[in-house]
Amino acid sequence: MKVHFIAIGGSAMHNLALALHHKGYTISGSDDAIFEPSKTRLADYGLLPIELGWFPDKITSDLDAVILGMHAKEDNPELLKAQAEGIKIYSYPEFLYEQSKEKTRVVIGGSHGKTTITAMILHVLHYQNKEVDFMVGAQLPGFDTMVHLTEENDFILLEGDEYLSSPIDRRPKFHLYKPNIALISGIAWDHVNVFPTYENYIEQFEIFAESISRGGILVYNEEDAEVRRIAEAAEAPTRKHPYSTPEYTIEDGETLLETPEGPMPISVFGKHNLNNLAGAKWICQHMGVDEDDFYEAIASFEGAAKRLEKIGETATNIAFKDFAHSPSKVKATTEAVKNQFPDKRLVACLELHTYSSLNADFIKGYKGALDAAEEAVVFYSPEAVAIKKLETISKEQIAQAFERDDLTIFTDATTFKDFLVNSKFNDSVLLLMSSGNYGGLDFDKIQELL
Repeated sequence: MKVHFIAIGGSAMHNLALALHHKGYTISGSDDAIFEPSKTRLADYGLLPIELGWFPDKITSDLDAVILGMHAKEDNPELLKAQAEGIKIYSYPEFLYEQSKEKTRVVIGGSHGKTTITAMILHVLHYQNKEVDFMVGAQLPGFDTMVHLTEENDFILLEGDEYLSSPIDRRPKFHLYKPNIALISGIAWDHVNVFPTYENYIEQFEIFAESISRGGILVYNEEDAEVRRIAEAAEAPTRKHPYSTPEYTIEDGETLLETPEGPMPISVFGKHNLNNLAGAKWICQHMGVDEDDFYEAIASFEGAAKRLEKIGETATNIAFKDFAHSPSKVKATTEAVKNQFPDKRLVACLELHTYSSLNADFIKGYKGALDAAEEAVVFYSPEAVAIKKLETISKEQIAQAFERDDLTIFTDATTFKDFLVNSKFNDSVLLLMSSGNYGGLDFDKIQELL
């Protein structure tokens, strides 16, 4: 099969290109910007475009399919050529569904936790030598790619993102998968540039719950009131299995999970991650892994990239980075770190980076999100606000939103880095939360700051 990728350099897109290449497909692609690690990984397999840009001549009549990434625009010249030629055009999730129509599709959805839960499930299956196809939104230890597709495997595990499918398909990605087994982890309003009201955002999860195949299974977090309401109201003919946070204790900075065999030390921590673990256990059991085997495997799970990832440690100090950016994620992550290290001073830094977090109305939801930290810092770039064509946000608006008198606010990347360099870390935990990089912060050098 011959497939062309429009916007091949994206995190998800390049992984799908690699997966199809490994499957024996003939792959070509274009993009106007390709960054690391996509650039090197594509080059290693001879898939890196010779030059950047869009080239309609690449759209030829012998193509079986074109896969369109979100980075492309509706007037992309390659897209227009493909439409004119009548070549089948797929969005990323559409093509994944086509690849998995004959498989049992397991889809993990939720505003938060979906990447971690998917990663936990994959870790357990890999540990127990159970082969499955998959797509996950973060790089995982022991896996070469974030997408793996075969003809042989019975199951495919998909992280179900609620963001839009492509520039010409405005449906949320997880509406296209039609799961046999689905999980909803939690709901907190996000992507306000696409879903301008809370009700509109919630509706996407209601549709997802109704999209489960007849006779399928819905696993849901009963501690989230909105999730519980949606699950209980769903009329799709499915079996429903609620889950909740398991019992656990914290001793000397180590989390002990209560199991039928007694307390078991695990590497991940925080109530939200223990809740994620409970959801992952349910899914693994539906995929043929019994409880004892799950516990044996999950003990060695250390997390997905950028999800409470340890990036530095000395005898007295420790640093984590986390993808948290929405108010509920920031609050859960900050509290988790403080509960894990109650005797250390917590310096919590948050970059407002996404469309939602830079929205003047949305930031009001951050009230109390950093209260668990002894020192709270917010960084944002006015240039990023301008690039996203959003209303200007002032430091005063941010201070009012967080309702914290001692909140430190930076708008310049160099000044923020100077703050980190000059900070006196002494028996401290540094927590860096962002879906960006604070204007170019080198996370690999955090160890030196400690």
